[in-house]
Amino acid sequence: MSYKRILTIQDISCVGQCSLTVALPVLSSCGVETSILPSAVLSTHTGGFEGYTFRDLTDDMMPIADHWQKENISFDTVYSGYLGSARQINYVLDITKRLLKEDGYSIVDPAMADNGKLYHGFDLAFVEEMKKLVFASDICLPNITEACFLTATEYKENYDEKYTDSLLEKMAAAGAKTIVLTGVSYDDTTTGVLILEKGIKSYYRHRKIDRKYHGTGDIYSSAFTGALNRDKSVYESAKIAADFVVKCIDNTIDDDSHWYGVKFEPILYQLGKEVLR
Repeated sequence: MSYKRILTIQDISCVGQCSLTVALPVLSSCGVETSILPSAVLSTHTGGFEGYTFRDLTDDMMPIADHWQKENISFDTVYSGYLGSARQINYVLDITKRLLKEDGYSIVDPAMADNGKLYHGFDLAFVEEMKKLVFASDICLPNITEACFLTATEYKENYDEKYTDSLLEKMAAAGAKTIVLTGVSYDDTTTGVLILEKGIKSYYRHRKIDRKYHGTGDIYSSAFTGALNRDKSVYESAKIAADFVVKCIDNTIDDDSHWYGVKFEPILYQLGKEVLR
C-alpha cells in the first residue's frame, strides 16, 4: 500500500473539537499523511460560545497553494469541510484542479446546514456556489438538510425511503458521482448512512442516540476519508465512520460539562485499529 497524502481544507476552531482540530488527529490516526489549509482561525466554534474571535485567512489560501505547486507537491485526496464564503469555494475548486493527483479523490462535506436551516451567515447564493464544488467532486457527504438545499427539495423532518431515494436521484442527475447521505433515519430508534455509488444504493443502519454534539459531522467525514485512503470501500468507510461517531458520543454522554464536542481522543486508537487491520 502506498503512503497517502491528504489535504484537508477547513477552518481552525482552536477550542471546541471540530473542523481542523478534529480532522488532523482523526486522519493521522488512520495512517495517512495529513496536510492542512486553514480557511480561518476562530478562538472557539460558534455553537454556544460568546465573544469568539475570528480571523479570515482567505487571502492566504492561494499563495500557499502556489508555493506547493512550485514545490511539486500534490495530494492523493483533497477533502474540504466548512468554508466561509463563495470565494473560498472557488479557491478549493482551483486548488483541487491544480494539486490533486490524476487518480486521486476529491471529497466534499458541504457543511452548510442542518435541521432544515442554513448555518448563520449563509444564504441561497452561497448554496449555488456550493453546488459547483459538490457536483464536481468524486464523493460528497451531505446530510439530509444539505441535500435538500442542493436539490431545491422541501425539507421534511419525517420522511420515507421514497423521499431519500428522490434526493439521491436529484443529486445524481445534477452531476454528483458517489453520494454518502448521512443522518438518514426511518424510525425513532435507528439512523444510518445511505450511499449511492455507480448507480447502486446501499444503507448502513445503526442505533440512534438522542443527543447532538458539535463536531460529530467533522469526525464522520474525516474518519470516512481516512478509511477510504487505506483502501477500504466506500461502504466500509461509511460504516467505520458511523460506528466511530457512535462510540465518541457514548464516551461523552455521561459528562454534562463536556457540551461543546465529543471526547474522541481517548478512543482514537480504536479507529486506527479498525482502519489499519
